Amino acid sequence: MADETPKLIQIGKGGPGIKKDGFNLISEKVVKVDVENRTLEIELLAYEGKTVMLEVGEDLVEELKKIKPGDGVTVRVVEEEPGGTLHGAPTKRRIVKGITIRSRDAQKTRAEEMLASLNESHWLTRKYAVEVLGNLADPRAVGPLIEALTDEVNDIRQRAYESLIKIGAPSVPAVASLLTHEDDDLRQVASEIIRKIGKPAVEPLTEVMLTADETLQARIRKLLDRMGYKPKPKTEVM
Repeated sequence: MADETPKLIQIGKGGPGIKKDGFNLISEKVVKVDVENRTLEIELLAYEGKTVMLEVGEDLVEELKKIKPGDGVTVRVVEEEPGGTLHGAPTKRRIVKGITIRSRDAQKTRAEEMLASLNESHWLTRKYAVEVLGNLADPRAVGPLIEALTDEVNDIRQRAYESLIKIGAPSVPAVASLLTHEDDDLRQVASEIIRKIGKPAVEPLTEVMLTADETLQARIRKLLDRMGYKPKPKTEVM
C-alpha cells in the first residue's frame, strides 16, 4: 500500500534544494502501473522501501505504457494545487511531467545495467549508476568512471571520484595514466584518488612504472614519496 505522506527529496542540478519548477525522484523499483487512471507507484530509494503514488501527465501516457513493474525510473515531479486533504491538512497533487525508464533485462548483471545507465541523458540516472558501480566494486567500471570524472555535473564527478576509491587497487593503473594529463584538475584528482586508496595502490603503481615513460615514472615516484613509500630498485637476474 502506498505511503501517502512521505516527504519527497527535492533535487536540482547542483544537488538538494527546493525548485519551484518541480523536483526529480529516482526509483529502483516500479511497484504498480495503472494506465487507465494514469498513476504510477514507485519505491523510494531514500526511504527504505516506502512507496509513493504519483499522477502521470496526460502527455506521458505512451511512456507510461512502456513501464513494467520492477523497472527502474527517474521521474520529474511537479506539485500543483489543489490536492485535497489528508488528516485534515491540505495536500498537493504530485504530477509526473517527465519519465526516464531503466528497463530490467534478465540477461544483464547488475553491473551491466548500471554501466548502460551511464549513457543516459538524465543526470540523476547517471549519478545513481556511478554510486552503485562504486558499491559493486566491479573492475569493468573503472574506464567509464574515469570518463565520469569529466561529466558536466559536479555531483557526478564527485561520486565518480568516490567510486574509484572504493574500487581500490584495480582502478590504480588507469587512474595513474591521468598523472600526466594536460588538465591540472584531473592530475590533482588522480593523485588524490591514489593517495586515498593508500597501501593497496603501491604494488599496481610499481607495476605501471615498469612500462611507463620517463614523465609518468617521475610523477609516480613523487607520488609514492608523498605517500611514504619508496619503489624497490629492479634487480637483474644473473
